[in-house]
Amino acid sequence: MAERLEGKVALITGGGSGIGDATAHLFASEGAKVVVADLKIDAAKNVADAVVSDGGDAVALAGDVAARADCEAMVAGTVEQYGRIDVLINSAGVTPRYAPAEWDWEQKWDWTIGINLKGSMMMSYFAVEQMKEQGSGSIVNMASVIGLVGYADGMSDGFHPYPHSKGGVVQMTRDMGVALAREGIRVNALCPGFTYTALTKTLTDDADLHQRIVSLHPIGRLGEAVEIARAALFLASDDASFITGANLAVDGGYTAQ
Repeated sequence: MAERLEGKVALITGGGSGIGDATAHLFASEGAKVVVADLKIDAAKNVADAVVSDGGDAVALAGDVAARADCEAMVAGTVEQYGRIDVLINSAGVTPRYAPAEWDWEQKWDWTIGINLKGSMMMSYFAVEQMKEQGSGSIVNMASVIGLVGYADGMSDGFHPYPHSKGGVVQMTRDMGVALAREGIRVNALCPGFTYTALTKTLTDDADLHQRIVSLHPIGRLGEAVEIARAALFLASDDASFITGANLAVDGGYTAQ
């Protein structure tokens, strides 16, 4: 059976941990040459080295998706290494729970929007320049169920930047998907439910809050990073050749109720 990403080159931001890490391993196992990009180069190298140890083809790049020059450099570095870019996974993301404690609400909002929304836009901007030259490409943005619905009661004061940023990713995906379709470039997004990663650790470490969040998912549990990676594989591959501008909920039924 042919590998689903055989001969493809995939650039994965936020590749040093969580969903990005799982995606790097899965994509490599499906034949992709993988560029693991992360703000923390040691984390990126650890993942890339592990992929290579498993028989895959991977390199690590450092970069901050909130910095325009870094976004351009990550795409250029991918093309320099492998000659093209077929898949971009915009997995880098933050939550204001991890912002510096001394920051006020505006600083936290700007930081979250700058990485989750603007960062995905800038990475896509530079990747699309290369994809247009090739006449093909697939972008998978990492949105969230919280980009489709509001936070559960008590989890937001209405000014929480995370749902604002992920809602922006949802609409950006629609707009890019329509605008780039005739260029042979597909743009889709995943909207994961709450998933066990470092990003949710502060929530799941609280036993009562953990159980409350679990109760929001009809399937009765939270997601695992590899389950989100499998959905990314589908959207990135030719199996999804007639899908663009879509926002796929991978959420254990969260948004169906």
